[in-house]
Amino acid sequence: MINKPFSPSCERNRDPILAVLRQRFADRRQVLEIGSGTGQHAVHFAAAMPWLTWQCSDVAENLPGIRMWLDEAGLVNTPAPIMLDVESGPWPARSFDAAFSANTLHIMGWPAVEACFDGLDAALADSAVLVVYGPFNDDGRYSSDSNREFDRWLKARDPRSGIRDAAAADALARNIGLRLVDDVAMPANNRCLTWAR
Repeated sequence: MINKPFSPSCERNRDPILAVLRQRFADRRQVLEIGSGTGQHAVHFAAAMPWLTWQCSDVAENLPGIRMWLDEAGLVNTPAPIMLDVESGPWPARSFDAAFSANTLHIMGWPAVEACFDGLDAALADSAVLVVYGPFNDDGRYSSDSNREFDRWLKARDPRSGIRDAAAADALARNIGLRLVDDVAMPANNRCLTWAR
């Protein structure tokens, strides 16, 4: 029997993120979340935005914990989570008019970040919106000393990981027809980047 996973950072950042999503997803219907982690964000956002169908996805080992959060909440707009490894798939075949991901790009290796945007190209509808939350650098510069230390910690744990440059992420987004429409400063030196097709 596994214990229901819990992320303190999800509890701290969920309301600032929700303020962005309420605006950006106001006219959306189908959201694909990349790297749902514990499932906490999904439950909070789907409850607050009942007009959305919130599709969780993650690697296989995280799905049981996500299911525990979804089952406990019992929301009608959170279907069962799907297995998705951004590098190997399988990517869902249907089109989503929105996608969201939090604290994933700095955990993945850069080839996985590239694969994530490639996969989103096929999964997102023509008028889709993408919101990504997390720490970002600008032209290789850290936004804070704490982000510099966090980046050191990430690379010590896995040399492939690290805080990504916002311009590099934007270049991948532009390659799949997305343009940056918003860049919102968030607590704890994070940002919410929003792209639209």
